[in-house]
Amino acid sequence: MRVIGRNWTCAAAALAVIGGLSGASYAQDKAAGERVSNAVAEFAGLDKITGRIISFDVYIDETVQFGALQVTPRVCYARPGAEAPKTDSFVEVDEITLDRKIRRIFTGWMFAESPGLNAVEHAVYDVWLKGCKQKSDVPAPDSAKTN
Repeated sequence: MRVIGRNWTCAAAALAVIGGLSGASYAQDKAAGERVSNAVAEFAGLDKITGRIISFDVYIDETVQFGALQVTPRVCYARPGAEAPKTDSFVEVDEITLDRKIRRIFTGWMFAESPGLNAVEHAVYDVWLKGCKQKSDVPAPDSAKTN
């Protein structure tokens, strides 16, 4: 599946011109707002039955099953180390029902700095974003190795 997004750079440039920012100040604002794409999203999951919290890494466009939930991050962005942390990921979460059907229960952005804002709250499992990373100790899936 291909994800098509908006071109925020062009929109920001248009707003800079409308707002009267000079080219130099726009370039500084743009550099300060750069996001770093990451290959791995780090999640935490709570099993409400056992009370266990588990951290797990998921490569971008890989699907990992946590209990009855299937978690698929599509992108994971962070800011450079010198800037204030702002980490977000676009995630799809599906539930495997008792009759073995797959039902989408969440599609949207998760924010590591505000885990309660868009965490997935399921009857048995909760999942939230902890951060983004370039590498993981978990071996990459075959599709990620070939890209």
